[in-house]
Amino acid sequence: MIVPLHIIQLMRTCVDNLIALPHLDGPRIRLEAEYLSKRLEVLRQKRLISNDAFLDAGAIQGAFSMIGNLVEMGIPQREIFSHLKQQLSRACKLEVKHPGLDGAIEKGRNES
Repeated sequence: MIVPLHIIQLMRTCVDNLIALPHLDGPRIRLEAEYLSKRLEVLRQKRLISNDAFLDAGAIQGAFSMIGNLVEMGIPQREIFSHLKQQLSRACKLEVKHPGLDGAIEKGRNES
């Protein structure tokens, strides 16, 4: 499947924030998971995203929590980054399925 570059760049934000770090720790990853959880709930309550988008994006939020646990278990950083890259792929697919989802999520970060 060919995905236009501008779409790929949109949904990458949350995952890119983590991948850009030279070293990941559990609290930082969980902080991103917490932000996603809260923001998705606000968007769902305001009916700015569908329930399907909420549930689909929640899978990434859940994966972040799991990855945070893996970090604290001492899993090597290269494996952690591999898991994050899988979430990046998932995020790109979500932006295709739910256009504008990343923008709605990131708008809350910019308002904070």
